[in-house]
Amino acid sequence: MSTHIPPHEAPCKPWGFRTLAVHAGQSPDTSTGAIAPPIVATSAFAYDDFEAGERRFNGEAPGYVYSRFANPTVAAFERKMAALEGGETAVGFASGMAAISASLLGLLKAGDVVACVGTLYGGTDGVMRSLLPRLGVTVRHFRTVDALRAGLDAGTRIVYVETPSNPTLEVMDLAQVVQIARQAGAISIADNTFSTPYLTRPLALGMDVVVHSATKFISGHGDATGGVAVGRAELLGPIRAAGMGQLGGCLSPHEAVMLLRGLKTLPLRVEAACTNAEALARWLQAQPAVARVYYPGLATHPGHGVAAQQMRRFGAILSLDLRGGRAAARQFLDGLRIVTQAVSVGDVDSLACHPASTTHHSVPEPVRLDNGVSDALVRMSVGIEDGDDLLADVAQALARV
Repeated sequence: MSTHIPPHEAPCKPWGFRTLAVHAGQSPDTSTGAIAPPIVATSAFAYDDFEAGERRFNGEAPGYVYSRFANPTVAAFERKMAALEGGETAVGFASGMAAISASLLGLLKAGDVVACVGTLYGGTDGVMRSLLPRLGVTVRHFRTVDALRAGLDAGTRIVYVETPSNPTLEVMDLAQVVQIARQAGAISIADNTFSTPYLTRPLALGMDVVVHSATKFISGHGDATGGVAVGRAELLGPIRAAGMGQLGGCLSPHEAVMLLRGLKTLPLRVEAACTNAEALARWLQAQPAVARVYYPGLATHPGHGVAAQQMRRFGAILSLDLRGGRAAARQFLDGLRIVTQAVSVGDVDSLACHPASTTHHSVPEPVRLDNGVSDALVRMSVGIEDGDDLLADVAQALARV
Protein backbone atom coordinates (compact mmCIF):
# COMPACT_ATOMS: atom_id res chain seq x y z
CA MET A 1 0.00 0.00 0.00
CA SER A 2 1.38 3.42 -0.90
CA THR A 3 2.24 5.82 1.89
CA HIS A 4 3.83 8.35 -0.42
CA ILE A 5 5.07 11.46 1.35
CA PRO A 6 6.51 14.20 -0.88
CA PRO A 7 10.08 15.10 0.12
CA HIS A 8 10.78 18.63 1.28
CA GLU A 9 12.72 20.77 -1.14
CA ALA A 10 16.43 20.88 -0.36
CA PRO A 11 17.80 24.37 0.30
CA CYS A 12 20.27 25.92 -2.14
CA LYS A 13 22.88 25.92 0.61
CA PRO A 14 22.95 24.33 4.06
CA TRP A 15 20.52 26.07 6.39
CA GLY A 16 21.18 26.76 10.05
CA PHE A 17 19.12 24.96 12.66
CA ARG A 18 16.88 27.93 13.42
CA THR A 19 16.08 28.37 9.72
CA LEU A 20 15.30 24.67 9.38
CA ALA A 21 13.08 24.81 12.46
CA VAL A 22 10.99 27.54 10.85
CA HIS A 23 10.96 26.55 7.18
CA ALA A 24 11.92 22.90 6.62
CA GLY A 25 9.21 20.55 5.43
CA GLN A 26 6.56 23.16 4.77
CA SER A 27 5.74 26.09 2.49
CA PRO A 28 2.70 28.33 1.95
CA ASP A 29 -0.37 26.38 0.86
CA THR A 30 -0.60 26.43 -2.94
CA SER A 31 -4.38 26.80 -3.07
CA THR A 32 -4.89 29.50 -0.43
CA GLY A 33 -1.48 30.99 0.29
CA ALA A 34 -1.84 30.12 3.99
CA ILE A 35 1.54 30.25 5.71
CA ALA A 36 0.54 27.99 8.60
CA PRO A 37 0.06 24.40 7.38
CA PRO A 38 -3.61 23.48 6.91
CA ILE A 39 -5.14 20.79 9.10
CA VAL A 40 -6.22 18.09 6.67
CA ALA A 41 -8.97 16.64 8.86
CA THR A 42 -10.04 13.66 6.83
CA SER A 43 -9.94 9.94 7.37
CA ALA A 44 -9.97 8.90 3.71
CA PHE A 45 -8.81 10.37 0.39
CA ALA A 46 -10.72 10.15 -2.93
CA TYR A 47 -9.18 8.76 -6.09
CA ASP A 48 -10.33 9.31 -9.68
CA ASP A 49 -11.44 5.83 -10.69
CA PHE A 50 -11.19 2.10 -10.03
CA GLU A 51 -7.77 1.77 -11.60
CA ALA A 52 -6.37 4.78 -9.73
CA GLY A 53 -7.51 3.32 -6.43
CA GLU A 54 -5.93 -0.04 -7.20
CA ARG A 55 -2.63 1.58 -8.20
CA ARG A 56 -2.47 3.69 -5.03
CA PHE A 57 -3.20 0.75 -2.76
CA ASN A 58 -0.68 -1.57 -4.38
CA GLY A 59 2.00 1.13 -4.34
CA GLU A 60 2.29 1.69 -8.08
CA ALA A 61 1.10 5.30 -7.86
CA PRO A 62 1.79 7.98 -5.24
CA GLY A 63 -0.96 9.53 -3.18
CA TYR A 64 -2.70 9.41 0.16
CA VAL A 65 -5.27 6.71 0.79
CA TYR A 66 -6.18 6.72 4.50
CA SER A 67 -5.00 8.94 7.36
CA ARG A 68 -4.00 6.00 9.52
CA PHE A 69 -1.21 5.34 7.03
CA ALA A 70 -0.28 8.90 6.06
CA ASN A 71 -1.78 12.39 6.13
CA PRO A 72 -0.54 15.65 4.50
CA THR A 73 -0.43 17.58 7.79
CA VAL A 74 1.38 14.77 9.56
CA ALA A 75 3.73 14.51 6.57
CA ALA A 76 4.78 18.14 7.02
CA PHE A 77 5.73 17.37 10.62
CA GLU A 78 7.62 14.26 9.51
CA ARG A 79 9.56 16.21 6.87
CA LYS A 80 10.56 18.88 9.38
CA MET A 81 11.70 16.29 11.93
CA ALA A 82 13.71 14.45 9.27
CA ALA A 83 15.42 17.73 8.34
CA LEU A 84 16.18 18.66 11.95
CA GLU A 85 17.59 15.23 12.80
CA GLY A 86 19.38 14.82 9.48
CA GLY A 87 17.51 11.62 8.57
CA GLU A 88 16.20 10.31 5.28
CA THR A 89 12.62 10.10 6.51
CA ALA A 90 10.46 10.15 9.63
CA VAL A 91 7.24 8.65 10.94
CA GLY A 92 4.91 10.50 13.31
CA PHE A 93 3.08 8.63 16.07
CA ALA A 94 0.33 9.26 18.60
CA SER A 95 2.83 9.26 21.50
CA GLY A 96 6.45 8.70 22.34
CA MET A 97 5.71 5.18 23.57
CA ALA A 98 3.95 4.43 20.28
CA ALA A 99 7.11 5.50 18.44
CA ILE A 100 9.34 3.39 20.70
CA SER A 101 7.08 0.32 20.59
CA ALA A 102 6.61 0.47 16.81
CA SER A 103 10.36 0.89 16.26
CA LEU A 104 11.05 -2.23 18.32
CA LEU A 105 8.17 -4.36 17.04
CA GLY A 106 8.73 -3.32 13.44
CA LEU A 107 12.35 -4.45 13.50
CA LEU A 108 12.19 -7.50 15.78
CA LYS A 109 10.97 -11.07 15.54
CA ALA A 110 10.79 -13.98 17.97
CA GLY A 111 14.27 -15.23 18.81
CA ASP A 112 15.96 -11.82 18.40
CA VAL A 113 18.07 -10.17 21.11
CA VAL A 114 17.86 -6.54 22.25
CA ALA A 115 20.62 -4.92 24.29
CA CYS A 116 19.73 -1.88 26.45
CA VAL A 117 22.40 0.45 27.79
CA GLY A 118 21.97 2.42 31.03
CA THR A 119 18.81 3.66 32.70
CA LEU A 120 15.58 3.73 30.71
CA TYR A 121 12.34 5.66 31.02
CA GLY A 122 9.79 3.65 33.01
CA GLY A 123 7.49 3.04 30.03
CA THR A 124 10.37 1.85 27.87
CA ASP A 125 11.63 -0.35 30.70
CA GLY A 126 8.18 -1.94 30.88
CA VAL A 127 8.25 -2.80 27.17
CA MET A 128 11.72 -4.30 27.55
CA ARG A 129 10.99 -6.32 30.70
CA SER A 130 7.39 -7.34 30.08
CA LEU A 131 6.15 -7.07 26.49
CA LEU A 132 9.16 -8.16 24.42
CA PRO A 133 9.92 -11.33 26.45
CA ARG A 134 6.28 -12.43 25.98
CA LEU A 135 6.84 -12.18 22.23
CA GLY A 136 9.95 -14.35 22.32
CA VAL A 137 12.52 -11.55 22.27
CA THR A 138 15.46 -11.74 24.69
CA VAL A 139 16.38 -8.45 26.35
CA ARG A 140 19.79 -7.92 27.95
CA HIS A 141 20.56 -4.92 30.16
CA PHE A 142 24.00 -3.31 30.42
CA ARG A 143 24.71 -0.59 32.97
CA THR A 144 27.52 1.10 31.01
CA VAL A 145 28.99 1.36 27.52
CA ASP A 146 32.05 -0.54 28.77
CA ALA A 147 29.80 -3.37 29.96
CA LEU A 148 28.11 -3.38 26.55
CA ARG A 149 31.47 -3.65 24.82
CA ALA A 150 32.53 -6.55 27.01
CA GLY A 151 29.29 -8.49 26.89
CA LEU A 152 27.46 -7.84 23.61
CA ASP A 153 26.95 -10.98 21.54
CA ALA A 154 27.34 -11.06 17.79
CA GLY A 155 23.94 -11.40 16.16
CA THR A 156 22.19 -9.04 18.56
CA ARG A 157 19.42 -7.38 16.56
CA ILE A 158 19.05 -3.99 18.31
CA VAL A 159 21.12 -1.89 20.70
CA TYR A 160 18.91 0.66 22.45
CA VAL A 161 20.17 3.69 24.36
CA GLU A 162 18.70 6.79 25.98
CA THR A 163 20.88 9.82 26.58
CA PRO A 164 20.74 11.81 28.75
CA SER A 165 18.79 9.14 30.58
CA ASN A 166 15.56 9.56 32.52
CA PRO A 167 15.77 10.56 35.36
CA THR A 168 19.42 10.30 36.45
CA LEU A 169 20.85 12.12 33.41
CA GLU A 170 23.42 9.46 32.55
CA VAL A 171 25.28 10.38 29.37
CA MET A 172 26.17 7.59 26.95
CA ASP A 173 28.88 7.98 24.34
CA LEU A 174 26.79 7.49 21.20
CA ALA A 175 29.77 7.14 18.87
CA GLN A 176 31.06 4.26 20.97
CA VAL A 177 27.62 2.64 21.14
CA VAL A 178 27.43 2.83 17.34
CA GLN A 179 30.85 1.23 16.96
CA ILE A 180 29.98 -1.62 19.32
CA ALA A 181 26.59 -2.19 17.67
CA ARG A 182 28.08 -2.29 14.18
CA GLN A 183 30.70 -4.82 15.23
CA ALA A 184 27.85 -7.06 16.42
CA GLY A 185 25.79 -6.42 13.28
CA ALA A 186 23.09 -4.69 15.33
CA ILE A 187 20.74 -1.79 14.56
CA SER A 188 21.28 1.13 16.94
CA ILE A 189 18.33 3.14 18.29
CA ALA A 190 18.67 6.31 20.42
CA ASP A 191 15.95 8.03 22.43
CA ASN A 192 16.79 11.70 21.92
CA THR A 193 13.82 13.13 23.84
CA PHE A 194 15.82 14.83 26.62
CA SER A 195 18.49 16.22 24.32
CA THR A 196 16.38 17.22 21.27
CA PRO A 197 17.91 17.50 17.78
CA TYR A 198 19.02 21.00 18.71
CA LEU A 199 21.47 19.71 21.32
CA THR A 200 22.45 16.30 19.93
CA ARG A 201 22.29 14.74 16.44
CA PRO A 202 22.53 10.96 17.03
CA LEU A 203 22.20 10.12 13.32
CA ALA A 204 25.25 12.26 12.56
CA LEU A 205 27.13 10.16 15.13
CA GLY A 206 26.14 6.99 13.31
CA MET A 207 22.94 5.88 15.05
CA ASP A 208 20.46 4.15 12.74
CA VAL A 209 17.16 5.34 14.25
CA VAL A 210 16.23 8.20 16.58
CA VAL A 211 12.98 8.24 18.58
CA HIS A 212 11.31 11.08 20.50
CA SER A 213 8.41 11.69 22.74
CA ALA A 214 7.30 14.74 20.76
CA THR A 215 5.02 15.61 23.69
CA LYS A 216 8.09 17.01 25.44
CA PHE A 217 10.49 19.61 23.99
CA ILE A 218 9.21 19.29 20.42
CA SER A 219 5.77 20.47 21.50
CA GLY A 220 7.20 22.61 24.27
CA HIS A 221 3.89 23.94 25.52
CA GLY A 222 2.25 20.96 27.20
CA ASP A 223 -0.70 21.02 24.80
CA ALA A 224 0.03 18.21 22.33
CA THR A 225 0.83 14.50 22.52
CA GLY A 226 2.92 12.75 19.90
CA GLY A 227 5.99 10.75 19.02
CA VAL A 228 8.34 10.36 16.08
CA ALA A 229 10.98 8.02 14.69
CA VAL A 230 13.64 9.27 12.27
CA GLY A 231 16.27 7.43 10.27
CA ARG A 232 17.05 5.51 7.09
CA ALA A 233 14.12 4.75 4.81
CA GLU A 234 14.90 1.02 4.75
CA LEU A 235 14.39 0.86 8.53
CA LEU A 236 11.55 3.37 8.78
CA GLY A 237 9.50 1.38 6.23
CA PRO A 238 8.87 -1.59 8.54
CA ILE A 239 8.48 0.77 11.49
CA ARG A 240 5.71 2.63 9.66
CA ALA A 241 4.10 -0.63 8.58
CA ALA A 242 4.03 -1.95 12.16
CA GLY A 243 3.09 1.32 13.82
CA MET A 244 0.38 2.38 11.40
CA GLY A 245 -0.74 -0.75 9.58
CA GLN A 246 -0.76 -3.19 12.49
CA LEU A 247 -0.76 -1.15 15.71
CA GLY A 248 -2.62 1.90 14.40
CA GLY A 249 -0.70 4.41 16.50
CA CYS A 250 -1.10 7.26 14.01
CA LEU A 251 -0.52 10.91 14.82
CA SER A 252 -3.59 13.15 14.55
CA PRO A 253 -3.30 16.03 12.04
CA HIS A 254 -4.54 18.35 14.80
CA GLU A 255 -1.64 17.29 17.04
CA ALA A 256 0.77 17.49 14.10
CA VAL A 257 -0.02 21.18 13.61
CA MET A 258 0.66 21.86 17.30
CA LEU A 259 3.98 20.02 17.04
CA LEU A 260 4.93 21.95 13.90
CA ARG A 261 4.22 25.18 15.75
CA GLY A 262 6.34 24.06 18.68
CA LEU A 263 9.28 23.16 16.46
CA LYS A 264 9.50 26.70 15.10
CA THR A 265 10.65 27.96 18.50
CA LEU A 266 12.52 24.84 19.66
CA PRO A 267 16.04 26.34 19.51
CA LEU A 268 14.94 29.55 21.26
CA ARG A 269 13.12 27.69 24.04
CA VAL A 270 15.91 25.19 24.60
CA GLU A 271 18.56 27.91 24.77
CA ALA A 272 16.61 29.82 27.44
CA ALA A 273 15.85 26.67 29.44
CA CYS A 274 19.47 25.48 29.29
CA THR A 275 20.67 28.80 30.69
CA ASN A 276 18.24 28.50 33.61
CA ALA A 277 19.11 24.85 34.26
CA GLU A 278 22.84 25.48 34.30
CA ALA A 279 22.50 28.29 36.85
CA LEU A 280 20.11 26.27 39.01
CA ALA A 281 22.33 23.18 38.98
CA ARG A 282 25.37 25.15 40.09
CA TRP A 283 23.40 26.77 42.92
CA LEU A 284 21.86 23.49 44.10
CA GLN A 285 25.25 21.80 44.18
CA ALA A 286 26.33 24.16 46.96
CA GLN A 287 23.27 23.64 49.20
CA PRO A 288 23.67 21.55 52.38
CA ALA A 289 20.20 19.99 52.02
CA VAL A 290 21.17 18.53 48.64
CA ALA A 291 23.20 15.34 48.67
CA ARG A 292 23.82 15.20 44.92
CA VAL A 293 22.90 17.02 41.72
CA TYR A 294 22.61 15.11 38.45
CA TYR A 295 23.33 17.47 35.56
CA PRO A 296 25.75 16.90 32.65
CA GLY A 297 26.85 20.54 32.73
CA LEU A 298 28.56 20.11 36.10
CA ALA A 299 32.25 19.19 35.98
CA THR A 300 31.54 16.63 38.73
CA HIS A 301 29.11 14.71 36.50
CA PRO A 302 30.68 11.42 35.28
CA GLY A 303 29.48 12.07 31.74
CA HIS A 304 30.49 15.73 31.57
CA GLY A 305 33.32 15.17 29.09
CA VAL A 306 31.21 13.08 26.72
CA ALA A 307 28.33 15.55 26.98
CA ALA A 308 30.65 18.42 26.10
CA GLN A 309 31.65 16.57 22.91
CA GLN A 310 28.25 15.38 21.67
CA MET A 311 25.86 18.07 22.97
CA ARG A 312 25.57 21.71 21.92
CA ARG A 313 24.63 22.60 25.51
CA PHE A 314 23.89 20.45 28.56
CA GLY A 315 20.11 20.36 28.54
CA ALA A 316 17.20 21.69 30.55
CA ILE A 317 16.63 18.75 32.90
CA LEU A 318 18.32 18.07 36.21
CA SER A 319 17.73 15.78 39.16
CA LEU A 320 18.77 16.02 42.78
CA ASP A 321 19.01 13.72 45.78
CA LEU A 322 17.76 15.40 48.95
CA ARG A 323 19.11 14.58 52.38
CA GLY A 324 16.16 13.18 54.28
CA GLY A 325 14.81 10.80 51.64
CA ARG A 326 11.15 10.60 50.65
CA ALA A 327 9.97 12.96 53.40
CA ALA A 328 12.41 15.65 52.27
CA ALA A 329 11.36 15.18 48.65
CA ARG A 330 7.70 15.62 49.63
CA GLN A 331 8.43 18.78 51.64
CA PHE A 332 10.47 20.27 48.82
CA LEU A 333 7.96 19.50 46.07
CA ASP A 334 4.96 20.65 48.08
CA GLY A 335 6.76 23.90 48.85
CA LEU A 336 7.29 24.93 45.22
CA ARG A 337 5.13 27.79 43.96
CA ILE A 338 6.33 28.74 40.46
CA VAL A 339 7.50 25.24 39.59
CA THR A 340 4.54 22.91 39.00
CA GLN A 341 4.40 19.30 40.14
CA ALA A 342 3.86 17.24 36.97
CA VAL A 343 5.56 14.31 35.29
CA SER A 344 6.27 15.69 31.83
CA VAL A 345 9.38 17.55 30.66
CA GLY A 346 10.26 20.08 28.01
CA ASP A 347 7.49 22.62 28.59
CA VAL A 348 8.05 26.36 28.77
CA ASP A 349 6.73 25.96 32.35
CA SER A 350 9.15 24.53 34.92
CA LEU A 351 7.98 21.15 36.19
CA ALA A 352 9.13 18.81 38.96
CA CYS A 353 8.25 15.30 40.10
CA HIS A 354 9.23 12.41 42.37
CA PRO A 355 10.19 9.65 39.88
CA ALA A 356 10.08 6.77 42.38
CA SER A 357 6.37 7.33 42.99
CA THR A 358 5.40 8.56 39.51
CA THR A 359 7.31 7.92 36.27
CA HIS A 360 9.18 4.87 37.62
CA HIS A 361 6.62 3.53 40.11
CA SER A 362 6.11 0.35 38.03
CA VAL A 363 9.83 -0.43 37.74
CA PRO A 364 10.80 -3.23 40.18
CA GLU A 365 12.34 -1.66 43.27
CA PRO A 366 15.73 -3.45 43.00
CA VAL A 367 16.06 -2.30 39.39
CA ARG A 368 14.93 1.21 40.26
CA LEU A 369 17.44 1.53 43.10
CA ASP A 370 20.24 0.01 41.03
CA ASN A 371 19.58 2.70 38.44
CA GLY A 372 19.83 5.46 41.06
CA VAL A 373 16.10 6.20 41.28
CA SER A 374 15.85 6.41 45.06
CA ASP A 375 13.09 7.82 47.24
CA ALA A 376 15.26 10.91 47.72
CA LEU A 377 15.39 11.75 44.01
CA VAL A 378 13.53 14.74 42.52
CA ARG A 379 13.54 15.48 38.79
CA MET A 380 13.17 19.02 37.49
CA SER A 381 12.39 20.11 33.94
CA VAL A 382 13.53 23.72 33.88
CA GLY A 383 11.46 26.15 31.83
CA ILE A 384 11.97 29.61 30.39
CA GLU A 385 10.81 31.75 33.32
CA ASP A 386 13.12 34.48 34.64
CA GLY A 387 16.09 32.72 36.18
CA ASP A 388 16.06 34.80 39.36
CA ASP A 389 12.42 33.93 39.99
CA LEU A 390 13.07 30.23 39.56
CA LEU A 391 16.05 30.31 41.86
CA ALA A 392 14.07 32.16 44.53
CA ASP A 393 11.25 29.62 44.30
CA VAL A 394 13.59 26.64 44.60
CA ALA A 395 15.43 28.32 47.49
CA GLN A 396 12.27 28.95 49.54
CA ALA A 397 11.06 25.37 48.92
CA LEU A 398 14.44 23.94 49.89
CA ALA A 399 14.37 25.98 53.09
CA ARG A 400 11.31 23.96 54.16
CA VAL A 401 13.26 20.69 54.09
